[in-house]
Amino acid sequence: MNIEERLQNSWEYLTGPGLWITIGEGVLRIVLIIILALIIVRVTRNLVDRLFKRRESGPIRITERRENTLKKLIKNVVAYIVYFIAIIMVLDNVLGFNVGALLAGAGVAGLAIGFGAQNLVRDIISGFFIIFEDQFSVGDYVGVAGIEGTVEEIGLRTTKVLSWTGELHVLPNGNVTQVINYSVHNGLSIVDVNIPYESNVNDAEKAINEIVATLPEKYDFIVGVPEIIGVQNLDVSHFSIRVIADTLPGFQWAGERNIRKELQDKLYKEGIEIPAPRIVMYSGDEKQGILENRERGE
Repeated sequence: MNIEERLQNSWEYLTGPGLWITIGEGVLRIVLIIILALIIVRVTRNLVDRLFKRRESGPIRITERRENTLKKLIKNVVAYIVYFIAIIMVLDNVLGFNVGALLAGAGVAGLAIGFGAQNLVRDIISGFFIIFEDQFSVGDYVGVAGIEGTVEEIGLRTTKVLSWTGELHVLPNGNVTQVINYSVHNGLSIVDVNIPYESNVNDAEKAINEIVATLPEKYDFIVGVPEIIGVQNLDVSHFSIRVIADTLPGFQWAGERNIRKELQDKLYKEGIEIPAPRIVMYSGDEKQGILENRERGE
């Protein structure tokens, strides 16, 4: 067969209906597999949402924090599995690859890569224990790896933390070696109120007691009436009275800000001013006169 006949046969094959019918069938199969995969993922996500909505009436009770974490994790794992199966179906049923040989080769290659992917394995194992031990959950305010923020997502390999200034930090789970979780137990607001020495301690505590008694009604995140501990320290121009208050988890900083605001307004109305540093200077004659008056009890 000469070159002209080969070119003619190739042209007939390219322009003939058989090739385009085969290509069309292949494209149609790929589209159907993709659509089926998307439908399965969406249906599975809806089923997961419905399943967790019934947690309150079911025998198994979990916290809302853990619920949000498990929901996102299950949805992601299901999506990975479905998409992987869809890719295998496209390769095997549409493109005609020998998937068995590919998987065997991938297994050998994966074993070789695994020796160099120790960090990846460490991240996955750490992610498993983070979820299993419930170290933190989606929505918790935590401090991890020197970063503080709200947990947006927990995966098997990475954790996403959104800081209060808006930065989204993606941390490998293997780097989460120490966790500070501010959302598990009630917080404690600690406020030191500076009072000038010209004011009486009892009068200041009375004014503080009057205002802190009204705080639980104004702020629902303050649990119980704040407590006055007493005089915390003595400074150059003032003494400090410490006030503590229990708050809902993660609201201890909001509690401190609002307690300061309320106390400042109340103390100002009571005539107790904010102390300022001051220096009193005496001449030699004045100092001697003051000492003599003190000796006479004047």
